[in-house]
Order: sequence, then structure tokens, then C-alpha cells
Amino acid sequence: MSSMINKELLADCTLCPRRCHTDRLSGQGFCGGGTEARVALVSLHPWEEPVIAGEKGAGTVFFSGCSLRCMFCQNHEISHGRQGIEVSDERLGEIFYEQQLRGAATLDLVTPTHYVPQIINGLFFAKKKGFSLPVVYNSSGYENISTLEMLRENVDVFLPDLKYFSADLADEYSGAADYFQVASQAIRKMVQLTGEAVVKDGILQRGVLVRHMILPGARRDSMELLKWLWEEFGDSIMVSIMNQYTPAYKALTHPKLKRRLTTFEYDSVVDYALELGFSRCFVQDPGAAREEYIPKWTGEGVEGSRT
Repeated sequence: MSSMINKELLADCTLCPRRCHTDRLSGQGFCGGGTEARVALVSLHPWEEPVIAGEKGAGTVFFSGCSLRCMFCQNHEISHGRQGIEVSDERLGEIFYEQQLRGAATLDLVTPTHYVPQIINGLFFAKKKGFSLPVVYNSSGYENISTLEMLRENVDVFLPDLKYFSADLADEYSGAADYFQVASQAIRKMVQLTGEAVVKDGILQRGVLVRHMILPGARRDSMELLKWLWEEFGDSIMVSIMNQYTPAYKALTHPKLKRRLTTFEYDSVVDYALELGFSRCFVQDPGAAREEYIPKWTGEGVEGSRT
């Protein structure tokens, strides 16, 4: 069983690539996180990739705060607005175990980067109760290598976004010009930690599944990302090409982002992925770009036990 971690490292926080050096024991970092994990929603989520969701859904735990500032963020109420409820590490462990009792296929930790110490401690408490689900680290891809190394004995599946190849797009849309430089190194580390993707009984047990959501007007950037992934990893990883972009938040008034993706844009990127040789690749139908798929941040499942 993995061990607990001392949260004193939060006193000079460098968990994410922002390295803001905030004393999170007495305040909030760039991400909005403090000493305790803040959770916005605990749910069974049926709309993740089939190898993550299974039959009953992925056991999602949505964390508040984020180290990116994506102007199109569909979860902006919790990522930027910090809506959510603070929980102790022990309660976090109970939440993880309760997801197993509900029949979740996996434990799906959404935007977890800034709460890695709390998550490690939560998993320690959960495993003492008998927790055994595959642990999925569902992140933006904007990760420090040292933080990922902390997860070596705690995470089974990495589910990173790979958002941009272009530094200009990354800077304009997410305030992180170094995004590809950082995320490419992070994904290499993730693959090194887990090895080739392994699926058992339809559920991803170990490995890396890289998500990429195509943005309006950026299909060439998407192709550059797919080319890099293929040249680096081939079919040793899984890839999910997402068609669910929906204008939200600051994108509603942005000249390039205020429209939805066209069929041509999406299909051309998928065709390119197939030409490269990807066979372990998930695609979405046009119906994925619907606002009703965005969760409601009710705080359900955070404070009380429901099985």
C-alpha cells in the first residue's frame, strides 16, 4: 500500500508549472487551491470514453480550481470561480471508496493537479477500506515532472488533454505560452510511469489515453499534435479526438471561438489520424457538442455518503 505524504510542501507550492511559491497552508495559490481539497461534484459519469466509463459510468470527482486560464472553459464556475466544498483528506478517501460502492468502473479524478498531496492521502485512507478501482488522473496535461513522479504508486491511468501545438494559441486561449513544451514532456513521463495501454474486460487498467478537443479554426494545429503523438508513441497509447467544443465563458464573444466546430474541421482531423496509423482512437459524433452534457455543480456526493 502506498504511504501518506506531508502537506508541508504546500507552504511553498511548486506543484504545477506556474510554480507560484504560494504558502497554501495560509492562503490560495495561482490555481485557487489551499490546504484542503475543494470538490464541486461527485458523480457517476456515463459520457467518458467507454474504457473509462464502463457500463455504469466513471466515478468522477470534480476538483475546483485550475492552473490554466482557458477562455473557453465549460467548467469555469469551478475552475476559475472555485465553486465547491472543502473536504479533509480522510473524507476524500471516503468519497473515493463510495464511488467503488456505487459500481463505478474507474475513479476519475478531474482537474487534480493542484491537489496531488491531498489525493495521495485520500487514496491511502480509501485503500485501508478496501478500495481497488483503477485510478484515472484526468488532467489538462500541464504538469510538472516532479509532481507526476509523486503519483508513481498511486495512479494507474493518465488521461491528459493535449490542447495546443502552437505557443501563440496556448498563450491567447489559456495564458500558457509554454503549454506544448510542458505537456509534451509530461506525457512522455506519463507513458514512462504506466507503460503501454492495457485493457481488461473493456476497462483501461494501465496506460495513457490522450484527449484532444479540436478548436474552431485550429485543425492544422490539431494535426501537428497528432503527428507528434504518433511519432513519439505510435499505438502504445490511446487517443480520443473530441468533437464537443461548445462556446462558453469568454469564448462567447471571441471572434475565433464564438462558433462551433464544422463537420469538415472534425472529419479532416479524424481522417488524418487514420492516415497516420492510429487504431486505438476514440471519436465523437456531432451530438457531443451539447450544453446539457456539462455537469451541474450541485456539490452532490461531497459531504454525505450515498451508496
